[in-house]
This record gives sequence, C-alpha cells and structure tokens, in this order.
Amino acid sequence: MWQIAHRPRWIAALILALVIAGSFAALGQWQLSRSLEGGEITEQQSETVVPLESVATPQEPLASVTTGQTVALTAEFVPGDYVVLAERRNTAGLGYWVVGHGREPSGASIAIALGWAESRDAAASAIAQLEASPPSSTITGRLLPTESPQQSDFEAGTRSALAVSELVNLWPNVDAGIYGGYVVSFDTPAGLEAIDSPPPSTEVSLNLLNVFYAVEWIVFAGFAVFLWYRLVRDVWEAEREEQQPDAAVD
Repeated sequence: MWQIAHRPRWIAALILALVIAGSFAALGQWQLSRSLEGGEITEQQSETVVPLESVATPQEPLASVTTGQTVALTAEFVPGDYVVLAERRNTAGLGYWVVGHGREPSGASIAIALGWAESRDAAASAIAQLEASPPSSTITGRLLPTESPQQSDFEAGTRSALAVSELVNLWPNVDAGIYGGYVVSFDTPAGLEAIDSPPPSTEVSLNLLNVFYAVEWIVFAGFAVFLWYRLVRDVWEAEREEQQPDAAVD
C-alpha cells in the first residue's frame, strides 16, 4: 500500500490533503481563540485618562470598547438643568443621583452624574449649592453608555434611569448635539457622596458554541487526511484483487 502512496499522483493528493487539513486546523484555532471572551479593554487601558472627544462623538452611540473608559473634558454646567434620579444604588444603599447638564466649548452636551445623596431633600440641597456655586469646568470621570427609560420614569415626579433620549426632551438647548452616554464624575461636590463606579470587568468567560465550532474544524482536518488514506487503500485493495485470480474460477 505504501508503494502506491509513493506514486506522484498520491503524493500530490497527500500535499493537497495536508493543505486542507492545515486550513481547517487554523480555522479551529481561530474559533478557539474567540471562545475566550474577556473585557475588550483592560483595566490599564480603562484607567488611563483620555480626552472625551477621542473616544466618543456627539449624536453617535458609544462603542463597546469605550464602556468604562476614564475620560477628561471641559464643560460648563447649564443652570436649571440639574436632574435628580431616584432608586440609584450606591455603597450605602438606595438613594438619589444628581445629574448635571455639561456643555463643552463646542456646544455639545454631555450628562454628568455628579454624586449620590441619601434622600431627595439632600439631593435638592446639593443642587441649590451647585446653582449658587457651579462646580469646576474641568471634569474627570468614567464614561458609561446611556440607559433605557424605566416604566417609573413615565409616572409623575419620578425618574430613575439616566436615559440620554429622555434628557434631550428635558434640556431646552442641545442643538449642537449630545453624547450617547454619560460621565460619572470622580470629583464630588459638597453635600453629595461619590458614586461607586468600578473599572469594567476583565473576567474571561468560555463561549461553548465557539469551542464546538473549533472541535468541528479539527475533526474536518483529520477527515481530510483520513480520506486520502482511504482512497490509497481502496486503490491498493483493487490492484491486489486484480493480481490474485479468483480461486473459484477454473
């Protein structure tokens, strides 16, 4: 059988089978690498402060790789546009967020979560202080994507989600566009507590579907070599039968 395998025809077929098997193996390795799904940005990347405009654009949704990125921006807070969000969880429990309307020199708007308060009265008191003495225009914080409005947001006097689509209707002047996310400020004004905003998770999880595809490609690679072997063996068996006359024939 190996004499048949050394014929030029079958050597060429073996080379072709190995090329096909190598391609399938490469596809299997690619699927296996995709099966390990981790954070698309590392903690080192997310904690490196970058300008907001370098990772986000007004009127555009945030890219997934920018979620949790630490950014810096310059923006003036628009008086009268502070918003209180209820049922916001922090390290001390449920409470209220105070959100400001930041406006960049370009005119673009950005929602900035300034801090957490235990009660609505405390949040209102903090807003009164912010109106009297606006916070610094230089802001550093964590960039997060917009949230979806909750059912409670449509009830009178309640609002719990930081939804950019809703803020557009609340803020009278966003003609220059608004970012599709918000910034949790690291600097907390007086009367408020810092909002807990940890770095994005970088834990790795296993995608079993991609593992299954990887195993499939490996099986295909082995089958390509086996098919070559099976064809060579078939030729060998056929030639052997031709060389050995049938004992039943006189």
